[in-house]
Order: sequence, then structure tokens, then C-alpha cells
Amino acid sequence: MFNHTWSSSPSPIASDYPAESGKNLLALSEWGINISKAWWVFAAASFLVSVPVFVQAPLVRQLPLLSLAMTAGWVWLGWTLMQRPKTQLWGDLLLGFSWSWLAGSIYWGWLRWEPLIHLPVEAIGLPFAVWCLWRQWGQVGNLFYLGSLFGTAVTDLYFYLVGVIPHWRQLMQVDPALATPILQSAIAQVRTPWGASWAVVLVSVLLGVGLLALGRKQLQWWAFGGAVLSTILVDSLFWVVASMA
Repeated sequence: MFNHTWSSSPSPIASDYPAESGKNLLALSEWGINISKAWWVFAAASFLVSVPVFVQAPLVRQLPLLSLAMTAGWVWLGWTLMQRPKTQLWGDLLLGFSWSWLAGSIYWGWLRWEPLIHLPVEAIGLPFAVWCLWRQWGQVGNLFYLGSLFGTAVTDLYFYLVGVIPHWRQLMQVDPALATPILQSAIAQVRTPWGASWAVVLVSVLLGVGLLALGRKQLQWWAFGGAVLSTILVDSLFWVVASMA
């Protein structure tokens, strides 16, 4: 009615704008529905990053074979959940988590004395994750795994830059009861101007990458962002615990 009043032929702007506006409103509406789910994905990803650190680490030192065998359990649970529409998202996330658990079982169970191979072992699932993302399969879990791997890489880089790798080797070789002096020496390295400066730089990198991921309105990127940003929290807790030793 409006177009017939002002012109005998529809204006391109008048006809295109409502359609474009409708698409934008639909996108905002869909994101409004999914925003709560996005926060749940973010929280789950953050939790799963902390699980290997606070649960798997003590388990694997005592029972490495059990930890390794539990990988099959995570894969089975993830695959089972992924077959059901209502739980597909969480199954996807668990399948990505299983790569982190597998790598942690192998490294901390048998190879923890050599920090140089930590990152290569943690990247054991990288080719598979890249292939799956290329095929657009399991995007939530695989991007979670890549986010966790990125956080691990940044943390390891910090250890190399600050010079605490020798302390890493010593900690893996002594009885836990004798670890306090080594931890205190490592913390002294971190508290130097050099250590503090690099901490600020690398935390800024993690924050930038994590927040950039959260700016994308897709659940898989919120899984990635949750894994990256939770690295800051986990590393901070380690620093606090080590400082209290």
C-alpha cells in the first residue's frame, strides 16, 4: 500500500530494506535464544580445561594406566551423547576433551621428566582436529581442543622465556615433600621484571584471542574462547599455590 501511494513501481531501497532488516532481526532473535547456551558452553569448556590439571594430574602420577584407559570412557560417553539431538552439543564437547585427556595421560604418566616434548604430545590430536574442522564435523569439541592446545602453547612459551624449564625437570624428579625449595626458586624467576613483563604480554595475548572468539556468534567459538580464557585462571591458581609453598 505504501509503495502504490508514492510510486507505481517499487523502490529498490524500500523493497530490499525490510527483507534485510528481517534477516538481521531473525539473526538477533536466534542469538538471543542461544546466548544462554553459549554461556553454558563457555562454562563447560572452562571446567574441562581445569579437570586435567586438578583431577587428572594427581591420578595419572599414581595410576597412569587407569587414566589412559579412562580415555576410552570419555570417547564412548561423548559419542553416545552425540547420537542424541538433545545432547549432541555436549557429546561433541566431550569428544574434543578426550584428546586433551589422552595427551595428558601419556605425557604426565610416562614422559613428564622432559618438558621439550610436552607440547608435541599435547598436540597428538591436532591432525585429526584440523581434518574434522575441514570436514565441518565436531566443530565444538575440536575448537575446544585447539583452544586448550593454544593455551598450553602460550604457557609453555612463558616457561621457556622466563627460564623455569630446569625447575620443571627438577620437580618431576624429586619427592613432592622436597619440592618447596624448587617451587620457591621458580617463583623468584617469575617475580623478576623480565618475568612480570612477559606475563603481562602473554596474558594480553590470551585475553585478546579469547575475547575475539567470544565476539563470534557461534557456539564452537565460545568453546574455543572458554578454553583459552580459562588458561589464565588455571595458571593464576598455580602461581598462587606455588607462592604459598
